[in-house]
Amino acid sequence: MNFFRSRQGAGITLIVLAALTFASMDTTTKYVTRVIPVLMLLWFRYVFQVLSTLAVRYPLQKIEFFRTRNLRFQLLRGGLLLITTGCSFFGLQHLPVGEFTAMMMLSPLVATAMSAWFLKTHVARLRWWLMAGGLLGVLLVVRPGGQVFGWALVFPVGLVASYAWFQVLTSRMSGEENPYTTHLYTGLVGSLVMSLVLVLTGWRPELLLAYWHWFLLVGCLGTFGHLMLIRAYMCASAPVLTPYLYSQIGFAMLGGWLVFAHVPDLWAWAGIGIIAVSGVGNTLLTMREVSRLARRN
Repeated sequence: MNFFRSRQGAGITLIVLAALTFASMDTTTKYVTRVIPVLMLLWFRYVFQVLSTLAVRYPLQKIEFFRTRNLRFQLLRGGLLLITTGCSFFGLQHLPVGEFTAMMMLSPLVATAMSAWFLKTHVARLRWWLMAGGLLGVLLVVRPGGQVFGWALVFPVGLVASYAWFQVLTSRMSGEENPYTTHLYTGLVGSLVMSLVLVLTGWRPELLLAYWHWFLLVGCLGTFGHLMLIRAYMCASAPVLTPYLYSQIGFAMLGGWLVFAHVPDLWAWAGIGIIAVSGVGNTLLTMREVSRLARRN
């Protein structure tokens, strides 16, 4: 009990709850996009994030809540997350939740590669092998003749690329910005862009009235999942927390089985396991490197 009252214990608890929330949002999204257009669902998800964040944080921070040192990066980060969420919502229409989540979890490894190539960050040889293992796992999941092979793979590919850039940029901004301010600007970018898209493509308010409970559920899950993620990283460091993010794969598998009666085949299970092991191994390697650097200092 004492462990869960510690900062690390609280961070781990919050990160697992965030993983459960995101898996629940993905399962719900796949279910409700049968009757609700993806564009409207995207719009509401971001509008709800803006309104709820303002309601919670503005009374505490007032005008300081809107101050940012990196407006360009805030806008870019918001755009990247909108692309990521769009790829997720559209992809979940055509792909099983569990396999889609497993492929999405390749993004931290891709972010590591991008940091090496573009930010000239040193990457150990073992980490490159772990990235190769993660790619092998994805190939097993999406192999020709498998349950998910097809044109819809463009969505997880786009998601991994955009979310990897999102993670690199978030790492670049960490320590310089209020996390709640960043959360607000991310929601504002998505709200403004999706409002313009709906004006151009057509607005259907009757759907919002008919399915308001589904809109509200997706909005709550997306917003509070990110808030729990923020609070988790305020309690503990990324190397400590990241392995627990992979619990989202298990939650997504459970949701896919309960709601859609979908079970991955044997090769997909093998690929998912390899992706998870590669991701956790990458994090454990980071923990070892951080510990070694701390001892030197």
